Amino acid sequence: MPDANDGRRRIQRDVWITGIGLVSSLGEGLDAHWEALTSGAAPVTDTATYAPYVVHPLVKVNFDSQIPKKGDQRQMEPWQRIGTYAAGLALDAAGIAKNTDILSNTDMIVAAGGGERDFEVDAAILNDLSASNDAGRLLNERLLSDLRPTLSLAQLSNLLAGNISIVHGVTGSSRTFMGEESSGVDATRVAYSRIAAGQSEIALVGGAYNAEREDTLLLNDLDGFCLKGDYRTAFTASGIASGSMGTFLVLESPEHAKARGATPIAKLSGVWSERAKRAVAGTVAAKVQALLDAAGTSAGTAVISGVTGARDATEAEAGVLAASGLPVRAVANRLGHGFEAQFIAGLALAALAVSKGTLFPPVAGDPLEKAADGVTRAIVTQVGHWRGEGAGLVEKA
Repeated sequence: MPDANDGRRRIQRDVWITGIGLVSSLGEGLDAHWEALTSGAAPVTDTATYAPYVVHPLVKVNFDSQIPKKGDQRQMEPWQRIGTYAAGLALDAAGIAKNTDILSNTDMIVAAGGGERDFEVDAAILNDLSASNDAGRLLNERLLSDLRPTLSLAQLSNLLAGNISIVHGVTGSSRTFMGEESSGVDATRVAYSRIAAGQSEIALVGGAYNAEREDTLLLNDLDGFCLKGDYRTAFTASGIASGSMGTFLVLESPEHAKARGATPIAKLSGVWSERAKRAVAGTVAAKVQALLDAAGTSAGTAVISGVTGARDATEAEAGVLAASGLPVRAVANRLGHGFEAQFIAGLALAALAVSKGTLFPPVAGDPLEKAADGVTRAIVTQVGHWRGEGAGLVEKA
């Protein structure tokens, strides 16, 4: 279990958030998101295109503004375009876009999935297999003839980092984490820890998710995770309403930021990564409580929850958050659930709220979201839909 010192031990420096790139169903950029969050408008959902599944579709994006070469766009899968676009927004917001001196020393840590499938080819092969008397031979023949060599390359998880490097010139060290929600937690934890310990001065950390994919919706449905029918708020849902999103943060040491005249949006004060033995009753709730204790629940604290909507994980987190008495806002109630990108999207919304000194209004019908006073610090929680727990602390800089 984490204690009050975990996540801060051996820390020499503060870590500032100096740039945020966010694109989702609500829009692109911090101003558009804050306007949408405070307007009282209903979340943007699509219950028809992928019925019976509920999806938060990506806002219409002009990818040319951040990925000017059409050839670069064509060779990217949608999730890579979303991520590369969001990374560009973060670099712009931090004021380091096209600054080769800084970008050549900017470390990059990406939370990524395993790439996208050629759904039409998969469906054709599965249909033919169902009518074949020699499934093994048919499968081998179709794999050799139908799958183009570049498909395997396009599915490599580290191609998002590669595309960001090519398009935006981020050429410091590069790391890619896989592992659904936990990958976002650990990508941020490593970036934070390296800067705090003096091993790095500036880092770009983030992830992306394309929810508008029939193959992933089917995969999640086979495991019983998808929300079906009408939209419901995350803490009352019986499944995941996935959301397309891209989110990147520029993390920076105060010394490096001051030297170039940059000011912080907020301060990242700790990141904790845990994993409960979910087969044992009560362990998820215990981990969530320990994470809240590690981050501290002093006055002015709110919770920005990365709750998924998946049944058991959501119920465990909801019980702890309700008992804490802290004001809660669920990322999924606004953006949907973005798996690898969800935790980092939560940090982005937390930094936005802390910088404004107030929470955005609660969503009607959610039992945990209540009206709240000012906020100076926010704990971002993440309980994975089937494994992994984590938290981050964002404070006013």
